[in-house]
Amino acid sequence: MVWSTAEMPDQSGRVALVTGASGGIGLETARALADRGARVVLACRDMERGLAAAARIGGRTEVVRIDLASLESVREAALEVRRRTDRLDLLVNNAGVMFPVYRRTEDGFEPHFGVNHLGHFALTGLLLGLMRDVPGSRVVTVASLAHRVAAAGPGPADVRTAGGHRSVAAYGRSKLANLMFARELQCRLADAGAETISVAAHPGLSATGLWHEEAPAWLRPVSAAALRWLGQPAAGAALPTLRAATDPLVQGGAYLGPGGISECQGGAVPARSSRASRNVIAQISLWEMSQELTGVRYARDAARRSERQPVVEVAR
Repeated sequence: MVWSTAEMPDQSGRVALVTGASGGIGLETARALADRGARVVLACRDMERGLAAAARIGGRTEVVRIDLASLESVREAALEVRRRTDRLDLLVNNAGVMFPVYRRTEDGFEPHFGVNHLGHFALTGLLLGLMRDVPGSRVVTVASLAHRVAAAGPGPADVRTAGGHRSVAAYGRSKLANLMFARELQCRLADAGAETISVAAHPGLSATGLWHEEAPAWLRPVSAAALRWLGQPAAGAALPTLRAATDPLVQGGAYLGPGGISECQGGAVPARSSRASRNVIAQISLWEMSQELTGVRYARDAARRSERQPVVEVAR
């Protein structure tokens, strides 16, 4: 049976936060959760677009401003969320940039790494206190097929690299970092005996604004052809995220994606990932570097275990 939103259990009573929810996959994710009764916080950089999205979705939706390119904005958004609610059942780290026009974030980081990984690393750490003791709570981090182009995760030399804002390699490293973060977070949550689990998903190939608004001119003809043959609408691309967020059979450390040709489209099934994404030493190194760069240290963080084993992926 192909998994669809019809399989989603009732979300009444749950509080969910979705980053980048003013359009594309984030909007479809937020819409589906709200349709099932969740109270959904749309975390958006552009408040006008966020409010318009909330009006379209309806239900119990609200908006919080966040600019993941600014650690100060991330902290302010986390404070605002904590002011509004004393619990969070679901955090969907969905927002991202691909080939942005700016060279560095407000804090001086290469933008793919700064927004796609560090912004979400900081946000998750600042909100985890609202989730840790909530039964069934989940952190879902959205990765990408592009993680496979990266031979290794971001290292110190990649953190502030100028020119990476138009680099396929830099984008791939940032999405590999998303997947490595999700897996290391799961290990630490399990070590700490937390109620929360960490899950990752990727959307396959979707015709969203990332391609139309931000792709450099040289890539647009290639992306247009790929999207025409293998792409899918944002609603279909949101299915792996939604299954990761709501399916009671999904376990911590899982990684989901489309099940069709080359994992580009069709449903939501266990996905394959690169060898680099399963490198436990690299996961720990990325975690420690991210703490230093963001200044966010996860409360009650479990001590690193030298005998930790990598997460075993579910067979397809």
